[in-house]
Amino acid sequence: MEGRRRVLPPDTSGEHPPGTNGGVIAEPSRPAGLSASAAVEGPPAPIAPEVITRDAMNRATVRAVRVSEPILLDGNLDESAYARTPPISGFIQQEPLAGELATEQTEAWVFFDDKNVYVSARCWDSRPEDMVANELRRDHFGIFLNDNFAVVLDTFHDRRNGVWFYTNPLGALSDGQITDERDTNRDWNTVWNVRTGRFPGGWTVEMAIPFKSLRYRPGPSPVWGINFRRVVRGKNEWSYLTPIDPAFGMRGMIKLSQAASLVGIEPPQRSMNLEVKPYAKAGSRTDRTLSEPFENDLEADAGIDAKYGVTKSLVLDLTYNTDFAEVEDDQQQVNLTRFNLFFPEKRDFFLEGQGIFAFGARQTSRFGGSSSDTPIMFFSRRIGLSSEGVVPTRAGGRLTGRAGKYTVGALVMQTTEVRPSAIPETNFSVVRLKRDILRRSNIGVIATHRSPDVGTSTSNSVVGVDANFTFYQNLEMGAYYAKSRGALRQGDDESYRARFAYGSDRYGAEAEHLKVGEDFNPEIGFLRRSDFVKNRGLVRFSPRPVRWDAIRKFTYEGEFDYIEDGLGRLSTQLGRLTFGTELDSGDNINVNYFNSVEVLTEPFEISDGVVLPIGEYPFQFMRYRYQMGPQRRLSGGVNFQHGGFFSGTRTEAGYSGRIEVTSKLSVEPTVSFNWVDLAEGSFTTQIVSGRVSYTRSPRTSLSALVQYNSSNSTLSANVRFRWEYQPGSDLFVVYNDVRDRDLYGFSSIANRAVIIKFTRLFRF
Repeated sequence: MEGRRRVLPPDTSGEHPPGTNGGVIAEPSRPAGLSASAAVEGPPAPIAPEVITRDAMNRATVRAVRVSEPILLDGNLDESAYARTPPISGFIQQEPLAGELATEQTEAWVFFDDKNVYVSARCWDSRPEDMVANELRRDHFGIFLNDNFAVVLDTFHDRRNGVWFYTNPLGALSDGQITDERDTNRDWNTVWNVRTGRFPGGWTVEMAIPFKSLRYRPGPSPVWGINFRRVVRGKNEWSYLTPIDPAFGMRGMIKLSQAASLVGIEPPQRSMNLEVKPYAKAGSRTDRTLSEPFENDLEADAGIDAKYGVTKSLVLDLTYNTDFAEVEDDQQQVNLTRFNLFFPEKRDFFLEGQGIFAFGARQTSRFGGSSSDTPIMFFSRRIGLSSEGVVPTRAGGRLTGRAGKYTVGALVMQTTEVRPSAIPETNFSVVRLKRDILRRSNIGVIATHRSPDVGTSTSNSVVGVDANFTFYQNLEMGAYYAKSRGALRQGDDESYRARFAYGSDRYGAEAEHLKVGEDFNPEIGFLRRSDFVKNRGLVRFSPRPVRWDAIRKFTYEGEFDYIEDGLGRLSTQLGRLTFGTELDSGDNINVNYFNSVEVLTEPFEISDGVVLPIGEYPFQFMRYRYQMGPQRRLSGGVNFQHGGFFSGTRTEAGYSGRIEVTSKLSVEPTVSFNWVDLAEGSFTTQIVSGRVSYTRSPRTSLSALVQYNSSNSTLSANVRFRWEYQPGSDLFVVYNDVRDRDLYGFSSIANRAVIIKFTRLFRF
């Protein structure tokens, strides 16, 4: 390819990078001890001492090696096992030159003993001075924006579900779950450890993942799925053990159908597999009202969570007097639409297994701001949170996991009565069942129930059925039908959706038909808007120029949405044209043109005292965004929008990013300004926030989030100290402060709380 050349790592410090033969080894017959029923997709298993075989398509089978003594986690790779065992190598680029050998090669090993799986790597780097390593916060997306090494394990070898673990050269920890090659949950946490090191030719990794932290199919001589990913930010190069289509982008790690097979692993026999995690907390809360200047309350509480492995693949979670005092505040948002804002779930108890309850291919984001009109049938923020504030959770339980070809999710939670707010004791229950069909498809059902319903003495329930099909690598089709029932909703109470999506690296297309009835009401779910029928289409063309080294990809995209209300009247029409440029440095430039029509069937108060009358409002506007690559000390995105807006104009400017002070200290400012000038009146909105984070180690951090929102005239601060004094056990110190300019002025508090929370994990 013209303008791009492969550069092999140099010989440094007497150590030699792996060869360029792609790790190809002769394909032997099945080794003794591997069950004939254990399906290896790809080349036959390697015979000792070899650890990898490849076929003509570069599919791979790798072998785990038992060690007689535990690997000492120090990042040095100096145990004798490394000298005796050849490395797994031949990583293949996903970006920028898909299918080519990585220019910065990686050597990996998979070891195990009776307690742990060990994953180690030597990451060669010909330009270590360009290495990006500035994030230590647990599970933070910034770890992915650094140089990083990751492993994903498909412990059921169903080629659609798994867990991942990754780190950066600083030794940060990030783990997560993958469901159906679609949903990812980065908030899933388990007990594991990692250490990293440096050498003149790059950096090294040693991970220890306890078998107790994994769920897997029982039986001797299992086959797991496995893949490794290496990201070199200085070159913006991504490589994997097996070929990954560049169309998958940063989600290539979740494509378990493309992963290698792992043989030779010997999980221990079934143990009690019980975890118990009690907590205790104490604090002081100050609430101010107009009638009473201050009211100070001292509080103390305790509770317990337990996790029991019913089988190796089914887990029962129990909780009593659940508390979420350590959760960080929501990120402030400005709403200039007629529809509901989405705020993501952040509470750990509800985050684990979240993907199992996903329905109808609807994905949710932990970062909020979801603009999808597709309903969420189960949205856990409905439990324990209301417009009146926090509702105490008395007790609950959850069963999640797999049984053969079935994925099971069941949850029951009970909240307590809140007398001052007239919130009654409420029961929430959800059942989700999916069955794998074909190679990468599934069908499923969901049922939710809330008793009593919001504002009534009756109950609310939803039942639904969905099917999701994936063919080849890039073709997806899906559909769902759901129906709700409630005493006060007797009209059109159904919702359904059909969707088609094709997404290759060069071409893409989507089509969708979605209906949400006027009385469709999932009380344990989330609706952005109701009473509509939506038809949507999208086409994309993404060529990769070969003559311009600085440009990696262009994107030309067109999208059209047409939304009617239940009576067949136009509600929203939106056309969008996008031109995007992805630079080789990792920077992205996007220019968008929008042509919109909004029809109001009732007056809409868009801001205090500014009311838009009934009518049809056509308008057009432009949006520009520049996203800076993460290798810069100042990174993030700058956006600007200007043009028509209902009866007038709107100008928006904003920035959200990161300023690296040191590798342990960072500042993350966010600013968003809107200047709106309408025939009915003019107004401005401002959101200004800043997060300062100091991370002493991967398990000790201090962060402060300060936010100002002009829409509700509030200034809030959330300061959070976390010390994971041993894996799975934490000490939290949290300070919250809210000030209301309109009621008391910023010089006086409206609410304040100081909370100390202590947890301790016991594993049996």
